[in-house]
Amino acid sequence: MTGSETRAAVEWLTSVAPDPGACRWEWERNPQGIALLPAGKRWDVLILPGELGHPTLDVLARLIDRPGPVLADFGESRMGFFVPPGTASRWIGTGIRGAGPGTWIVVPHPGRAAGGVRWLIPPDGSGTLTDAALLELAMHEAAGAAAQDGREGG
Repeated sequence: MTGSETRAAVEWLTSVAPDPGACRWEWERNPQGIALLPAGKRWDVLILPGELGHPTLDVLARLIDRPGPVLADFGESRMGFFVPPGTASRWIGTGIRGAGPGTWIVVPHPGRAAGGVRWLIPPDGSGTLTDAALLELAMHEAAGAAAQDGREGG
């Protein structure tokens, strides 16, 4: 990311913080390089298990130029896809957790590595999010491919 892209991403992310300055301060001075931000304002986050999230991201990367932001936890056992607000409350899916209004997510600074969570696709500052219907399509394709691989390998 360029310096201007990082600045735009920081501004976009901190725009939802109750105190944007405190959020920036946390990123700068907290040794872990993370801040808590509320979901449900500019985005919701759908949290997929890593074994589904990685192939889903691969499918998305083939379908569109740039998916919305995607976070991964340490060890990449879970991945968070940033989707339009309201998605979490309407989402029905086994094993998929939604973070919407009233929930907070751990977010690393978009231009730096942090312990525990990292950006697989950092925000670009433009507000790009992954369309929920497209994400669902990608999940179905990824799950179908995994099931097919299981039948062929078993």
